[in-house]
Amino acid sequence: MAEMAAYGISAGQRVAVIWDSSSPVEGLKNLVAKIQALVGPESRVSVENIDQLSRSAHAASSFDVVLSGMVPGSVTLHSVEVLAEIARILKPGGRVLLKEPVAAQIGDNNRIRTAARLPTALMLSGLVEVKELQKEPLTPEETQSVQELLSYHDNDLLSVQMEGKKPNFEVGSSSQLKLSFAKKSASSGKPAVDPAAAKLWTLSANDMDDEGMDLLDSDELLDSEDLKKPDPSSLKAPSCKESGKKKACKNCTCGLAEDLEQEKKESPQPKSACGNCYLGDAFRCASCPYMGMPAFKPGEKILLAENNLHDA
Repeated sequence: MAEMAAYGISAGQRVAVIWDSSSPVEGLKNLVAKIQALVGPESRVSVENIDQLSRSAHAASSFDVVLSGMVPGSVTLHSVEVLAEIARILKPGGRVLLKEPVAAQIGDNNRIRTAARLPTALMLSGLVEVKELQKEPLTPEETQSVQELLSYHDNDLLSVQMEGKKPNFEVGSSSQLKLSFAKKSASSGKPAVDPAAAKLWTLSANDMDDEGMDLLDSDELLDSEDLKKPDPSSLKAPSCKESGKKKACKNCTCGLAEDLEQEKKESPQPKSACGNCYLGDAFRCASCPYMGMPAFKPGEKILLAENNLHDA
C-alpha cells in the first residue's frame, strides 16, 4: 500500500493502467490487484493495451490517475499520439505517472528518446508540472526486452520515471473576467496646472491688435540678388549630362530630353550614294540605311530609326 500511496492513488479514484507487449502478465495482475484494493470496490480500474488506447473510446476527463509503463519489467515507449490520448482522458488536475527507457545520447534509433527530450514530449502533449521522479539503470530482463523488441543494442539506456499533471481546466472552457469600470475621480486624473504657465501660453484676441504690434514686410526680407531672374541653364539638373548619358532619363527634368529631340529634328536626312534607294531593297546596296523599308517617291521625307543610321 505504501507503494500505491507513492503513486498518489487514494480511495474512490478512477485509475487507468496502460501496458504493452513487454509487460509481464503476473506483474500486471499484481499491480492491478493492489490498485483495486486501494481505490475500493466501487471504483473501477481500467486496464488498457497501449496499442489499443485510442480505440478504447474513453470519454474525456475520465480518470484521476493514469499509470503507464509502471508494470515491473516493462520497457514501454510512449508515442506523441499516446501522450495526447493520456492527456485527453485525464481529469483536470489529474496525474500521470509513466516509466520509459531513454538513451544517454541521440543514436540511430529514433524511437528511443533521450532523457532531455522526454519531459519536452510530456509538456507538448498538454501536461504541466512535469518532473523527473526517478532514474536508474535497466535490469538485465529489461535490457533483454529492449534488445528484442526495439532492436537497440547499446548499453547506455536508463529507466526514467516521470510525473505530469493536467491543467485545472478543460480544453474549450471559459471563465468570466472581473473587470471594474468605476469612474475615477477628477482630482486623481490630471495633474494640477500652474496658472502662470497657462497664462504664458494663452493667446487671446486682444493680443492680436495690429496697431500695437510691429509687423515685418515680407518684401523687406528679399535682397537684390533674390529679385534677379535666374539663368535657365542654371536651373537644369546636371546629373544626366555630367554623367555622360546618351539617353534621357524617364521623366527627365534637366532638359536633356528636349535637347535630344531637337537634335533629331535638325539632323539632315542621309543622302543616297547610288540614287536607287527609293526603288526598293532589290536596287539598294548592302549597307543602305533604307534596307528593309518599302519603296518611296524621290524627294519624299523618310524617318529612319537610330539603329539604321550607321556608317556604310
